[in-house]
Amino acid sequence: MPTKYDAIVIGTGQSGPALAGRLSEAGMKVAVLERNLFGGTCVNTGCIPTKTLVASARTAYVARNAADYGVMIEGAINVDMKKVKERKDEVAGTSNKNVESWIRGMENVTVYEGHGRFESPNTVSVNEEILESDKIFINVGGRAFVPLMPDGEGLPYLTNTGMMEIDFLPEHLVIIGGSYIGLEFAQMYRRFGSEVTIIEKGPRLIGREDEDVSDTVREILEKEGINLRLNAECINAKKHEKGVEVEVDCMHGDPSVVGTHLLWAVGRVPNTDDLGLDKAGIETNNRGYIQVDDECRANVPGVWAIGDCNGKGAFTHTSYNDFEIVAANMLDDDPRRVSDRILCYGLFIDPPLGRAGMTEQQVRESGRKALVGKRMMTRVGRARERGETDGFIKIIVDADTEEILGAAILGVEGDEAVHCILDIMYAKAPYTVIKRAVHIHPTVSELIPTVLGELKPLE
Repeated sequence: MPTKYDAIVIGTGQSGPALAGRLSEAGMKVAVLERNLFGGTCVNTGCIPTKTLVASARTAYVARNAADYGVMIEGAINVDMKKVKERKDEVAGTSNKNVESWIRGMENVTVYEGHGRFESPNTVSVNEEILESDKIFINVGGRAFVPLMPDGEGLPYLTNTGMMEIDFLPEHLVIIGGSYIGLEFAQMYRRFGSEVTIIEKGPRLIGREDEDVSDTVREILEKEGINLRLNAECINAKKHEKGVEVEVDCMHGDPSVVGTHLLWAVGRVPNTDDLGLDKAGIETNNRGYIQVDDECRANVPGVWAIGDCNGKGAFTHTSYNDFEIVAANMLDDDPRRVSDRILCYGLFIDPPLGRAGMTEQQVRESGRKALVGKRMMTRVGRARERGETDGFIKIIVDADTEEILGAAILGVEGDEAVHCILDIMYAKAPYTVIKRAVHIHPTVSELIPTVLGELKPLE
């Protein structure tokens, strides 16, 4: 006979544990299933460990450039990669243990360490045991996509997961993919001391961003000595006596790049291919993402998909918001929808990019009458004081409603300053509210009202 629960949560990423906690507090008997590491991608191979590595890389960069600030450091600046990894492991490991102990300490919650698979719309098997519930929540996350290469058989490669195990300095790291994950690792390992080459199929980096954003990011990376190969139309990776050779067939430069290590950073796929979804009749799209409605409900009654596996967001903050939406609708009589949230994210190179809402290109394509304000970081006091003047602030406003449509802050503390704009967007308040606000000097945020006071028609 199946073991019955009021709710089953498959996976312990950003949204699963929080939801299990709320269900437990509501008096429900809950089963939580985890096949590998508690905490999911963010805690173990994503946000927390990578940003810990970014901090180590920045420290090395600042030390090498200390003389620019009048600080003299004698001798060479060396990076001990074993200690870098130890620090990363300690920070990420603490988060992993905290998530696990949090879940195990919840009342009415039973933890199963094993791979859960659907056997029917309301039953799941794990470790040869059958669990039954009329409420099942899927929080299985995603993993790096690795394309099949014609000549790539037996080729060693790394993904964001494999990069977490490195305790040495690659002589030449070749990264296929010029988007967010690839760029962060590129700058990080260049600052550690590796030669780095980014290979990107498109004509520019981070192609979903506006051209001024991607062009400035390119300039930042090239200035640090990162090699870029764009317009790489015929990418093929194969073994080489030095490690790896990637054929790129670019319009300019050598037809191939030879390096010691290869990192794939060309996107992610959901972990839905081994869940037995077909046995439950749960629908996915052609990329494997579970189809959900505006409240994260799958097509099968009593099944929800939350987090990266539903294709509604690829970030820790959107995953957590999925939990909030489900809990509000189910437990709080507080209707909330996925479509209510505003797209926002960061690119955590140095300096970072903070993004909210629409891009300039999207606004143009929408046909809206709009206003735009832009200020280079060379005209921001905080940036000049820090000696970090790359980037700019750009804000786009609807000319009729006066509501902010989108913003990009590429520059020192841009990932924090953008929240000033995001909060006004959620309030659906006119841009004049923040334009008339008095911000603290000297900060990056103090220039946001200034930018909004210099709006011009978007031509």
